[in-house]
Amino acid sequence: MASRRAWLVALLLLVAIFFAEGEAETVSAAAATLRRRQQVRSLLKRLNKPPLATFQSPDGDIIDCVHISRQPAFDHPLLKDHIIQMRPSIEPNGLYGEAPRPMTQTWNQNGEECPDNSIPIRRTNEEDVLRATSVTTFGKKTYRSPHPDHLGGVTDGHHRAQYGVASATGDANYYGTKVTINVWQPTIVTSGDFSLAQLWITSGSYANNDLNTIEAGWQVYPTIYGDGRTRLFIYWTRDAYNRTGCYNLACSGFVQTNPQFVLGGSISPVSSYGGTQYEYDYLVWKDPASGNWWLQVAGNYVGYWPSSIFTRLQTGVADTVQWGGEVYSPKITQPMGSGHFPAEGFGNAAYMRAIQVVDSSNQLKPPNGVGLIAPLPNCYQVTTSSSTTTSWGTYIYHGGPGCPQNSQIDVM
Repeated sequence: MASRRAWLVALLLLVAIFFAEGEAETVSAAAATLRRRQQVRSLLKRLNKPPLATFQSPDGDIIDCVHISRQPAFDHPLLKDHIIQMRPSIEPNGLYGEAPRPMTQTWNQNGEECPDNSIPIRRTNEEDVLRATSVTTFGKKTYRSPHPDHLGGVTDGHHRAQYGVASATGDANYYGTKVTINVWQPTIVTSGDFSLAQLWITSGSYANNDLNTIEAGWQVYPTIYGDGRTRLFIYWTRDAYNRTGCYNLACSGFVQTNPQFVLGGSISPVSSYGGTQYEYDYLVWKDPASGNWWLQVAGNYVGYWPSSIFTRLQTGVADTVQWGGEVYSPKITQPMGSGHFPAEGFGNAAYMRAIQVVDSSNQLKPPNGVGLIAPLPNCYQVTTSSSTTTSWGTYIYHGGPGCPQNSQIDVM
């Protein structure tokens, strides 16, 4: 009888402990959810500055017109007393090609304009932040971009980044680059995938965790934007993507001066297979007077990366310049560019043309050489050529459909 009573007491104790632990787990989960919500609200308060005017874009974006002096850049501790440079001191010499086509973004197709002394910023909402793996990774890359340190592709757990890019060769230092980039809207296959075309200006290495990058182009990235539209984007980092940098204005750093461009805003129209092709000029160069790295898109100054936010790119220049496409996908089935290989040519494959680099004399010139990087040529390719009789100059075709889902892929 005593043993039965002891057994019942033990059973009751176990039941009590079970329910207590379950309740503790529930309370802990609720506390974690509340803590994340508070972090999200704090981030949104920092990013979404009080607007002078607000527009509803036809694509669903909310565009806030923020006073130029209150933009997110000036939350950076190194930019507290920064004086805005409204124009570069000088442009690079040697620009060639046709007059740049104006970039058309969806937000202002109905004629909306921001008031004087303000810039348009895509409003960040709670859903945007919650799609990120954490509040601290919102707006940041969670993978590594192409670089001589990682020429065999990049893998991060079950996710893989692959690319078809060209690199400038034959010089040791680069002060910028200009390129005309063909715009497409590749279909995103798997949640979390992205596809892009861009330029990279870099100095440093992954090995030393001192890689500085400046990046610009177009991307389709539902995790960041919540849809499959093609969008203008920029990026930067000064520590190999570890803690610094972000897409667009999702952190402090880039200083925007232009009232007509929305960084992260959608581009429309885009190229169609066998149909009309759309392309836009991108120029990034180091201002010889200020040391700031300026961005020009479609012939318009958009803004600049202050030299002070970098380490190697602050007092030095780039040791690598690249152009091309990149995808990020769990199974490497994500199309790049038009989703077709370079051999299909103009109207069918994605291209970048009129490729130039800026030298120490602030002169634009064709690269002395071009090296090609395509770790998975059965899935993505890149080719290069040049023309001295047309405005194409040095050019590349890049892209591909991705790899068959059941194929064996050896990635690093």
